[in-house]
Amino acid sequence: MAYDFYALLDRMKYIRRWSLMRSSREENIMEHSQQVALFAHALAVIDTELFGGKPDVAKTVLYALYHECGEVMTGDLPTPIKYFNEGILGAYKQLEERAADRLLSALPPALSAALSPWVKADTQSYEYALVKAADKLSAYVKCLEERKSGNAEFKKAEESIGGELRARGLPCLDYFMEHFIPAFSLTLDELESL
Repeated sequence: MAYDFYALLDRMKYIRRWSLMRSSREENIMEHSQQVALFAHALAVIDTELFGGKPDVAKTVLYALYHECGEVMTGDLPTPIKYFNEGILGAYKQLEERAADRLLSALPPALSAALSPWVKADTQSYEYALVKAADKLSAYVKCLEERKSGNAEFKKAEESIGGELRARGLPCLDYFMEHFIPAFSLTLDELESL
């Protein structure tokens, strides 16, 4: 019997983000998920090594890696639509749940059980809070990238997302914002001269 789980996940490269915005460079959910996993790993390591936290680093990274996988079924619903009202948000959460179930049904039972904790993350865990912060960091970096290329379309999003990041009250996130985000506004020549 053939299973289509990984073929479905491979389609993440076709799901475009930022569909309501004019972008100088398109971004898909596959590359976004890789960036979120990288940032989530950084936050978990910073939290552990610099602030004495105890997040499960591997769990954090796996939550991040799979955090958008249901969008191969649903597409990427823009944030202003998703959060327009409680009714839409509730219906979308149900749709996400069904998409996760469909994906898990595309695996042999033993693998479905093994991957279920990542595809259907514990959204109340500290590790998932780090993933949500990393997800916002990814959006913020996209805004910086677009503004750096002269695209004013992302100005308001940059301000809004920057405010959300500062309000999260996560020392590891504040550290990342202070020590790593400034380099994202540099050119390659400037980065190489550091």
